[in-house]
Amino acid sequence: MQIRTLALVLATTTAAAFALPAVAQNAEPIKQRQELMEGNGKAAKLSGQMLKGEAEFDPTKAAEAFQAFHQAAEKFGSLFPEDSKTGEETEAAPAIWEKPEEFQAAVAKFEKDAATAIAADPQDIDAFKQSFAMVAENCKGCHEDFRIKKEK
Repeated sequence: MQIRTLALVLATTTAAAFALPAVAQNAEPIKQRQELMEGNGKAAKLSGQMLKGEAEFDPTKAAEAFQAFHQAAEKFGSLFPEDSKTGEETEAAPAIWEKPEEFQAAVAKFEKDAATAIAADPQDIDAFKQSFAMVAENCKGCHEDFRIKKEK
């Protein structure tokens, strides 16, 4: 009887040891995506505050926001492996994996437009407004096509 119990415990422990890395593989890209989107959210919030006059326009902060968008875009497209379709708190839509070329094109456009905004180096609110609108349009499109809106 003890041998069976020991064998069962050993088998269960071994199975769990192999299952945990699979779960970790799934969770890490999701966590990284969420961190990048959190950074984008902060950059967008600051940008919105400057555009609404709630914060004074600052060319340095505008450049930092565009840099944050660009850096996120550079990393974002590689964070959707097959094993990250589901998991805690993911809002990634199935369309990401069903239409990978369209998704990658959207990420590439976001990266390009953020780089264009950085190069434009807006020094006044009107120029910033124009550059930000171009970058933000990417956010809107991607959220509509490749994000599941979760109810809270």
